[in-house]
Amino acid sequence: MIEAGRVSVNGHVVTELGSRADPVADDVRVDGRRVAGAQRRRYLVVNKPTGYVTTRHDPQRRKTVMDLVPRVREYVYPVGRLDYDSEGVLLLTNDGELAAKLTHPRHGVARVYEAVIRGVPSSTNLRRLTSGIVLDGRRTAPADVQVRGGHTTRRGDQACLQVTLREGRNRQVRRMLEAIGHPVVRLRRTRFGPIGVQGLKPGGARELTPHEIDRLRRAAATEMARPETHTHQ
Repeated sequence: MIEAGRVSVNGHVVTELGSRADPVADDVRVDGRRVAGAQRRRYLVVNKPTGYVTTRHDPQRRKTVMDLVPRVREYVYPVGRLDYDSEGVLLLTNDGELAAKLTHPRHGVARVYEAVIRGVPSSTNLRRLTSGIVLDGRRTAPADVQVRGGHTTRRGDQACLQVTLREGRNRQVRRMLEAIGHPVVRLRRTRFGPIGVQGLKPGGARELTPHEIDRLRRAAATEMARPETHTHQ
């Protein structure tokens, strides 16, 4: 069709094989009829509350994170997991290439969590977290763990930890903390790469800015090496 002169881009006939066009921005036509453009790329951040499933559809008919973005017509999907009882930063997109980079452990994109746990962990247990814990027969990547404070409740002492991971296994933070004997009371993701939820109420959502999208792409491209981890108490 190209060699026959039947294809045009932005009103100009294209006859050279291998010519490039942007399917989102350019007007591509065959025999004068416009070819349907690619789906508009969308990048959103949601401040996920507890009680929502991180999936597009749920067989049990529970509320899903898609209920938080009802006006988005494009087929967007969650980037990684955030379990039913957890809250905080969740990214949604239809950019499959970026989503794959953000979630693959070899790119080492940081996920930062605030965890309120039962009891106060010892220095030994904190070192276990930072060096990695065996889950399902495989050791976790080193985590950065900082104790942010603590308080006493009717059920005993609790501590608040900041945990930074560079991989995303299923319920990883909860399982790591359970493995050292300190179950999670509340878990909130405060950052995914450079993106947080400042200014977003629970259940709120917004589009990422071009600057934020660029920062996400750079994080996925450059955060390859895992930094040396430290524990601060």
